[in-house]
Amino acid sequence: MEKEFTVGQKVRVVAMPPYVKTAESMPTLRSANVIAIGAEGIVLDRRPGNYWGIRFEKGAFLLDSQYIEAAENDRG
Repeated sequence: MEKEFTVGQKVRVVAMPPYVKTAESMPTLRSANVIAIGAEGIVLDRRPGNYWGIRFEKGAFLLDSQYIEAAENDRG
């Protein structure tokens, strides 16, 4: 089942891919250690192949939906 997110939604990394691709006009592959499990980012857009452009603290990256989930703002 594909996960659906909306632009501007906060998401959290729940598993790490072997590498990540930058979400730039000329994408490059980066080591997956540039982001960490639990890192939160904002959805920028949806890309073909069930990939999502996500802005993290260290830049914007493309992640498959299997590696992210919606980040809930649970406040005590």
